[in-house]
Amino acid sequence: MKTIKYTLIGTFLLISTVLCAQRNPVCPNVDEMHAQKWQYMVEQAKLSPQEIASVQPIFMQYEKSAWRLHDSNRTSFKKALQVKGNEKPNYTEMNDRYVNQEIKKAMMLKSYHQKLRRLLAPETLFYYYKAERSFKRKLLHDMKDHRMGGNRP
Repeated sequence: MKTIKYTLIGTFLLISTVLCAQRNPVCPNVDEMHAQKWQYMVEQAKLSPQEIASVQPIFMQYEKSAWRLHDSNRTSFKKALQVKGNEKPNYTEMNDRYVNQEIKKAMMLKSYHQKLRRLLAPETLFYYYKAERSFKRKLLHDMKDHRMGGNRP
């Protein structure tokens, strides 16, 4: 009798989980997002097989480094804003952290650009960067549509 009871409870939980997952699809993980972005950029910038082979490791390294920086700072800001009682967050420290993050991002971008310009022709690099900006706009648009409850025409 107990096994039937536990089996029914387990089945109910499994069905509930599946139904919730279908209603609220989980966002792709970071690695999947990097892969989607890479595929989009390859298609939009029309990279050759040789360019794909030489640029992809640099792209992935940059994306993962940028994500680690973003995630680290997001966690720090979250902790800084969780103050106890009547305490105020240390805004000076948070502002300095923000500016330092922007400087690090700019330095990472400059290094990324220096590597890419050795591998891609200037015109190709232009379209590569254009594809990157386009992907960001597309991602923001898709997120906006998702929040508004579905696809809009």
